[in-house]
Amino acid sequence: MNPDTFGLIFGLGFTALLLIVGFVAGSIAESRHYTSIRSREQALVKLPALTFETLPAGWSVERSGLVAGSVVVSPDYFKRFLAGLRSLIGGRLRAYESLLDRARREAVLRMKEDARKRGFTAIANARLETSAIVSSRRDGKGISGVEVLAYGTGLVVPELAARRSAAG
Repeated sequence: MNPDTFGLIFGLGFTALLLIVGFVAGSIAESRHYTSIRSREQALVKLPALTFETLPAGWSVERSGLVAGSVVVSPDYFKRFLAGLRSLIGGRLRAYESLLDRARREAVLRMKEDARKRGFTAIANARLETSAIVSSRRDGKGISGVEVLAYGTGLVVPELAARRSAAG
């Protein structure tokens, strides 16, 4: 076997190995993150994060304040590779959809955790902001991460607190 053929085979094998390692490691990390998200969502299910700007009739507010949660996530090597291939022909980037879903859910959870830590019983006017950060390529066309910011107005609503304690 000549050196050029060996170099080509080695290069392709190394690229395939990186893709496989990226796929396995990314799948494991994503699975663990989703498990964490589901358990934390269950623990915070009774703390409502609502998008309305006007409070329902019968709600009185004792105290309010800004609550927020943000997260920055980066796609793994495998997802970047798949997205790069998909961008050649256009269409939906399914590889990034789960990344954005996890980021959105994590940001909302962090906002709810901030609200709970500060004693709020509800969040009104909840909003999400998303932005791509840090170009991963010199031409500025790639992204190396996405930030999702969840924010809203934390409220202490005595009616909600009383209902929760009555329900056990």
